[in-house]
Amino acid sequence: MTLNLKERFWEVDSLRGLAIIMMVTFHLIFDLNYFGVYSFDLYSGFLFWFQKITAFIFIFLVGVSLSLSYSRTTILNDYKVPKNLFLKYLKRGLKIFFYGLLITLITWIFVKQEFIIFGILHLIGIAIILEYPFLKHKYVNLFAGLIFIAAGIYLTGFRFDFYGLLWLGFIPNNWGTLDYFPLLPWLGVVSLGIFAGKMIYKDYIRQFKLPDLSNYQIITLFEFLGRNSLVIYLIHQPILILLLYLLGYLNINYFF
Repeated sequence: MTLNLKERFWEVDSLRGLAIIMMVTFHLIFDLNYFGVYSFDLYSGFLFWFQKITAFIFIFLVGVSLSLSYSRTTILNDYKVPKNLFLKYLKRGLKIFFYGLLITLITWIFVKQEFIIFGILHLIGIAIILEYPFLKHKYVNLFAGLIFIAAGIYLTGFRFDFYGLLWLGFIPNNWGTLDYFPLLPWLGVVSLGIFAGKMIYKDYIRQFKLPDLSNYQIITLFEFLGRNSLVIYLIHQPILILLLYLLGYLNINYFF
């Protein structure tokens, strides 16, 4: 495959689009359970792993995309790192983290008992900033990713009497939230994505042969969803709740 810096890798966008569909599907099931429309077991079995796999794909692709973005930018600058490149990632990370704070505010207003303090958008925003020093490395990301994941898994076996480090993975006693993605272990998944991006798309060139399926309508749809994943994430829950209300499953007074 020849170098084409204007190209987007359709398989990356498509996989992200698939993850978005999986996420919306899970959140619909979650809403039906949360509002008492139907009862589902979300904490074990198929749905538990479905949610974890969905999150893993989505967050892993954050790392892959960071690797691709960094590679493309440095190649455009004759394999040199522009002086203001960190500012680009800082702005991007803060923007997504700000959207996370909006989710925090909205859930605090409507679901105070389980409002989101550090969900997936908070994680992605901070990860984009923290991973910047690792973007020039390859195997460092593999080792760091495995360490972060191992540390996060270890921490899940404990509960703590303080809240200040819940963003890192120190889970407080008797605490619940609708969405929780601490840096440990999930920053490790981003690191593995960066490593995979550098291995599979070295110098912005796909390192394996892949039939071009991008002209198929279903792939085109997945690509569209993948390219607009942030917007879809921000609007899908209000739309799902509105649909459930219009179908008569919800009483709007529930929220007030």
